[in-house]
Amino acid sequence: MPDDPAYVRSLVGFARELRHSGLPVGPGDVLTYCEAMSPLNPADLLDLYWAGRTTLVTRREQIPVYDRVFRRYFLDDGEDEPAPDRPYTVKSRAEAQATLEVPQNEPGEREREEQETRLGLVASDAATLRTKAFAACTPEELAAVRRIIKTIALTPPRRRTRRSVAAPAGRAPDLRRTVRATLRAHGEPSELFWRRRRLRLRPLTLILDISGSMADYSRNLLQFAYSTTRTAARVEVFCFGTRLTRITRELRRRRPDDALERTAAAVVDWEGGTRIGASLDAFVRGWGRRGACRGGIVVICSDGLDRGDPDVLATAMDRLSRLCHRVVWLNPHKGNSVDYRPNTLGMMVAAPHIDLLLSGHDLRSLEEFAALLPSLS
Repeated sequence: MPDDPAYVRSLVGFARELRHSGLPVGPGDVLTYCEAMSPLNPADLLDLYWAGRTTLVTRREQIPVYDRVFRRYFLDDGEDEPAPDRPYTVKSRAEAQATLEVPQNEPGEREREEQETRLGLVASDAATLRTKAFAACTPEELAAVRRIIKTIALTPPRRRTRRSVAAPAGRAPDLRRTVRATLRAHGEPSELFWRRRRLRLRPLTLILDISGSMADYSRNLLQFAYSTTRTAARVEVFCFGTRLTRITRELRRRRPDDALERTAAAVVDWEGGTRIGASLDAFVRGWGRRGACRGGIVVICSDGLDRGDPDVLATAMDRLSRLCHRVVWLNPHKGNSVDYRPNTLGMMVAAPHIDLLLSGHDLRSLEEFAALLPSLS
């Protein structure tokens, strides 16, 4: 049986959904399902599907119900909110649907060719959507992109603290535990216990540009920020146009539409001008000095088109880089260019203080940033 309690709870929750849909799934079937998943890969969609289908389905007419519940539970197909303890999160629903297109009967040669063609088109559309810039997407494609963004989970890097915890191995001996074990053994030499430095998540701060020049990207970046507040701890989110606004509390809602509506009501400078320097200076003075970003990762999402004083921006970036651990800048104008050079005054002023410059203009760039974030320790 799998050792992860959250993983076991997700399998039990899936069996419960099947039971609510009319399938006769008992406790013994659930135990068999967990045992079947023990040697398999929990991140493999096909392993989850076939292990459940062979252990929880007993009649052929139950297969359509099982497929419908599986897609709804593991692919968020028809749900407003994903369950937080599911072992599998889909990076691309279209790719997952292509993976799960399993024929009920053995197809003929012509049917097999048609099926392969259909699955190839679905996978091709998914790959195209991941690499298509947000500004070039249609409203239907943007809706699909935002649904995929909901599945992206950010894991901030960890840092070693001054405190220590007991561990099987480490660099410092745990003298207290060692002496206690020796006294329990009546003075006989006992096992040597160890301690290691405790690891703690670094704080993550997202500062989003919602000015007019970022109108094609701000909505998707807000969806990305909303997903971050749902999956990561110690996250603060700010947005700015001509002034800085903290929207962390507004984004902490169960439904993304409610969170974005509250955010829109709280922000008064939506799609207006841009004052990056003044906004970052307000963040450093009002929040950075209080410890909101001390030792953390600050992610600034902006195109660098600043209408304010460059000296203010330079001073704010210098102070910010001294307070936080890393400064990451997502600039949609970078795109997929490897030899990108800042061509706006704001970016040229901020460039010396940026540790990592990424694009954030499409879905793949956001996935790459999510994969890269844990390594910024």
